[in-house]
Amino acid sequence: MSNPTYVQEYNAIVNVLNQYNEGGAKADSALMKPAFNESATMFGVDGDKLVGGAIENLYDVIDNSFRPSPEANAAIVRIDIVGTAASARVDTDNVSGFRFTDFFNLLKVQGRWTIVSKIYHTHPSA
Repeated sequence: MSNPTYVQEYNAIVNVLNQYNEGGAKADSALMKPAFNESATMFGVDGDKLVGGAIENLYDVIDNSFRPSPEANAAIVRIDIVGTAASARVDTDNVSGFRFTDFFNLLKVQGRWTIVSKIYHTHPSA
């Protein structure tokens, strides 16, 4: 097929998101790096302050502050795809003791889906 179907595109994006989820659960940024464009950004709110910037900030946190979390669970809540652009929401429980909701923007560049930006919400501890 010269034009991938929606199902093929959806599954390709799921594979990218699973790389991210695996890297978080194993506290190993090398596993998630292939999911991100090298120019990707990440932002969230800590208290009432905007935090984030270059995606390397995420890699530093994963490698230096997180611990492997075999109990981690993730759910891909939604994926929206239009041509070469997509957005996705992933909810994750028990990643190094945290619960997150992540929103990703992805672009299909040279035939490959890549995350170009991530924003996130850290849920309060129970």
